[in-house]
Amino acid sequence: MIVLGDTTPSDLDPSIRSNEFALDEVLDALDPLRHLRSNESVDQHVNSHSIVPTQPRSVQNEMIRLSFPGTFSNPCSAAIQISLKVDASPGCGGIAWPAGEVLANYLTLRGKGYCKGQTILELGSGTGLVGLVAGALGGDVWITDQAPLLNIMRANVRLNHLESSVSVSELNWGEALPSEIPRPDIILAADCVYFEPAFPLLVETLSELATEITEILFCYKKRRKADKRFFTLLKRHFSWKEVEDDPNRARYSQDAISLLTLKRK
Repeated sequence: MIVLGDTTPSDLDPSIRSNEFALDEVLDALDPLRHLRSNESVDQHVNSHSIVPTQPRSVQNEMIRLSFPGTFSNPCSAAIQISLKVDASPGCGGIAWPAGEVLANYLTLRGKGYCKGQTILELGSGTGLVGLVAGALGGDVWITDQAPLLNIMRANVRLNHLESSVSVSELNWGEALPSEIPRPDIILAADCVYFEPAFPLLVETLSELATEITEILFCYKKRRKADKRFFTLLKRHFSWKEVEDDPNRARYSQDAISLLTLKRK
């Protein structure tokens, strides 16, 4: 279903407004990225005068610095420092999202022993944050996303002097995998569940990349009931479980963020 023009929820057929999944489809057509901007419920969307809630100021060409603490085995070890160029101009992937920070933090807790010498692929990298941390921990990393985000990823690789360990490549979900990307030992994905038409494409790409022995860390923020559709598709090819050894789990769970390990069936 596609809705054009200045349609608001109050203009919609009552049968659509009373059906949460149908309403999500309409609102997604109007603004595919709306779930990244607000945690408001469907009822709040219906009752508001504006489909898109008040937005934070636009992030353009800014620089942030993130610090991730020591490892499980040595909490006093030196933190991983990442400088990050953030810019929303090429799309929502150009800024740092909470699930990415959760996954990056977990990698540092696992330490160099987890990443060193492993071929690591990050899907939907955006700024490249998670892959940059994996590179700083000794992984042979590929960060991937759509073409508009490649320049910001390349800039962040240079900014952190990780050219020798982190490569940048375009990877569109659902399309043939670039020939230069090797079969990964570890797949990382954070905040990739937000645009419903991409759900089957993401599952297709994960299925093509992973074998039964591939380690997959998948971090996402639950934003709506329609996210269940992604997991309905995913369970045809993968099983999953929550990561239980992250000491920060209780805190980020309160923000509806889950960190999972996926296993290919």
